[in-house]
Amino acid sequence: MTDVGRHPKITLHTMSEISDVKGYVGNFKVKILKRARYVEEKECTACGDCVKVCPVIRPDEFNMGLSSRRAIFSPFPQAVPSAYAININECLGHNPSVCAKCVEACDKKCINFHMSDEEIVEEVGTIIVATGLTPYDPTELDEYGYTRFQNVLTSLEFERLVNAGGPSKGKLIRPTDRKPPKSVGFIQCVGSRSLGKGKEYCSNTCCMNTIKSTLVLKEHFPDMEIKVFYIDIRAFGKGFEDLYMRSKRLGVQFIRGLPGNVEETAEKSMRVAVENTATGKLEFHDLDMLVLAIGMEPAKGTRKLQEMLGLQLTPDGFFLEAHPKLQPVDAATRGVFYAGCAESPKDIKESVTQASAAAARAIRLMHKGEILTEPITSEIDVNLCKSCGKCAEVCPYNAISVNKKEKIPAVVNTAACAGCGTCAAECAFDAIIMNHYTDDQITHQANSMLEEEPESKILVFACNWCSYAGADYAGVSRLQYPSNVRLIRTMCSGRIDEKFIWQAFKKRAPVVLVSGCHIGDCHYINANHWTEKRIAKVHKKMEKLGIRPDRLQLKWISAAEGILFSEFMKRMEELRKGVSVEEIDATVAILEKPEKEKK
Repeated sequence: MTDVGRHPKITLHTMSEISDVKGYVGNFKVKILKRARYVEEKECTACGDCVKVCPVIRPDEFNMGLSSRRAIFSPFPQAVPSAYAININECLGHNPSVCAKCVEACDKKCINFHMSDEEIVEEVGTIIVATGLTPYDPTELDEYGYTRFQNVLTSLEFERLVNAGGPSKGKLIRPTDRKPPKSVGFIQCVGSRSLGKGKEYCSNTCCMNTIKSTLVLKEHFPDMEIKVFYIDIRAFGKGFEDLYMRSKRLGVQFIRGLPGNVEETAEKSMRVAVENTATGKLEFHDLDMLVLAIGMEPAKGTRKLQEMLGLQLTPDGFFLEAHPKLQPVDAATRGVFYAGCAESPKDIKESVTQASAAAARAIRLMHKGEILTEPITSEIDVNLCKSCGKCAEVCPYNAISVNKKEKIPAVVNTAACAGCGTCAAECAFDAIIMNHYTDDQITHQANSMLEEEPESKILVFACNWCSYAGADYAGVSRLQYPSNVRLIRTMCSGRIDEKFIWQAFKKRAPVVLVSGCHIGDCHYINANHWTEKRIAKVHKKMEKLGIRPDRLQLKWISAAEGILFSEFMKRMEELRKGVSVEEIDATVAILEKPEKEKK
């Protein structure tokens, strides 16, 4: 981090958060809210005189509350910039008549209580999302007694306790009596691989972190009794299995089974009850200290950032990559890349590898100084355009401009256009041509798929980024679904014009499905909101015409929901079987009537 702070071409905004992101690849405008530090960072020399006189004492977040800090503090050793900051919600000095001792102690006069939050706008070409993670809070797992018993710690608290720069200067002590423990137990998968409380996924690093901790303890305390309670040890990785076997050779006991209950004895030790699944017996273990190997959760700001950048999330809440094999660090939004635990739980080695890959992908885009856009863009037919402005209203990227007053035809900024096709679907005058996904191309696909035995087919209009990818994922996962499903891929569900649906019913389709990204997860920001409105409009027309509305289905399926795709296709097949040939004939007869007769 020190190298980053010194680099002449890197601007580091500390105590800051992203408030808004606009634009497109090569032309992102990022609004940053920089919180007031209340200390002039360029003037501060981190001498510490202000800290000595500050009367306010609070738990130190960096040391997981095991030590204290003042209201004016440095977040952690080697923090960049090397300057103190004031937590204004804790400080008394913003009212000089109450305190202001730090102001008096500072010879450099760095402290300024009149500082305020600042909004900064940065123009960037690419964005790398490296939001990190949030440690799981095991308080809800009451059976382990965390926060009830002082000698029950999380793995992060244990790390700070044995760290040379930690609250005990690297000496392992029990919080209750500040004496070295003679026995230590580790409980694995706390908050991970759980169908109840916690998360269902594996947090990747917990097993090896515990094994590393046992080796550190055995190195300093060879006679210490160490027990690890586990479901199974996942030691995949270079040299990891060797570390596991070395830990066992040093005398660490690995007990297969997770404790069901933890009680505190009169000596403040922990009595752990566990069913040893290797022996099939219920065992009780007395331990001086208990460490909970906690899992990882997505960072707190993940959902907010996902909405700003138009990204997608996995069912676990992490960011979803464009392709798990071919584009593992790319987001579906062009120009956005992932690094570290933003995409999934990772150890340091994996995070560094992915960060290098993300940097290389960003350089690949930017090094030429210009970007070639995809050919899938909108084009205006000026002879048909009525300058109504509907296309500009629905465009998620503000890529279309219209002068309604002077009746000047719409103009598309092809650099900003992402190719969702929502404008073409909403245009009532057919004045917009969607290159590579024209009306004729989509209509001809539907006609050819329904040319033979249409009554036996399920026609699906699928979004390229989510539902079509979900179908692909279902296939890769060897999930079974009806073989009569026929998919038409479009870039977005917003491209599905209602005339495509009517044409499908005219061609004797028994059921039609429109599928895309979940609301809030759309690759094109909010294009699927217009899909939802359009399908609701079609449903009303179907009711008015006497056509069963449930023959047209709308379903949101993400790229990670292969199982949902498979199950919903089975439901669509049951629906198809319920549509008789007579009903199809009646639908065709209704739709082939002249417009006047329909009304």
